[in-house]
Amino acid sequence: MNLAVRYEDDAADRRHVPVMVEEVCGLLSAHGPLAFVDVTVGTGGHAAAMLRATKARMLGLDRDAAAIAVARDRLGEFGDRVVLERADFGEIAAVMKQHHFDGADAILVDLGMSSYALDDPNRGFSFRLDGPLDMRMDDRQPLQAKDIVNEESAEELARIIYTYGEERGSRRIARMIVEARRRGPIETTGELRAIVERALGAHRRGGAHPATRTFQALRIAVNHEMESLGALLRDGPAMLNPGGRMLVISYHSLEDRPVKERFRELERAGGYAAISRKVIKPSSSEISRNPRARSAKLRCIERSAR
Repeated sequence: MNLAVRYEDDAADRRHVPVMVEEVCGLLSAHGPLAFVDVTVGTGGHAAAMLRATKARMLGLDRDAAAIAVARDRLGEFGDRVVLERADFGEIAAVMKQHHFDGADAILVDLGMSSYALDDPNRGFSFRLDGPLDMRMDDRQPLQAKDIVNEESAEELARIIYTYGEERGSRRIARMIVEARRRGPIETTGELRAIVERALGAHRRGGAHPATRTFQALRIAVNHEMESLGALLRDGPAMLNPGGRMLVISYHSLEDRPVKERFRELERAGGYAAISRKVIKPSSSEISRNPRARSAKLRCIERSAR
């Protein structure tokens, strides 16, 4: 599993570059959608491309207020075709109802971490940029990464780091976190990075920094990402109109596995069909332009026309 793309690549462009735009637009605009829902609108890269490629009206969701503000400015040229809502994508059914979207012809889900948030040290997502140990996608929620790091037991820390980061050294890292916080609270990304480096060493074979998995695990736990994904995969497909398509881009096995399993379950039950039997990945030329795209996996399902 390649986690580095989600977090750190010094060669990567520091602006957020949407992944597989041609593939996304090709798959989702194939049937001339009139209602498009981007549940991870971010700064609006995919949304802008889809709005240019179709005549659809769009509902865009994101938990990040700063990203929504950028998207609102970027998508202003499309006028009243665009509605933006600050919300968790697990709330897709309620938000669509709120904005009178009775069904969607296209639903886009890009689970990638936005460079816009990642590269802001004040957000606390990156171990390469020293800042507060925050990691909240929605700053309205009270729980921060520092709360987990400073308050959870060694056993719970190890479980979080192993479950959400698939980190084999989770127990060692958890023990060292507990030892370090006895001397004082752990408040910054730099402090946590140093603890992980002491636990695992400063370098790891394969290129990814030793702290990558721990930071990923804490971010997922802080934002309840797997719970939100579960709700989206449960409710999202039913929000499709007949002939509508739901497309998900994931970046590591924790995300891709439930997407693959849910889509297969829907196919077996009938009423849905996979657009591609094999997962779709970025081209080598795209990866050379945007290294953060290299672990992206695209899956797409279509609701049968009635």
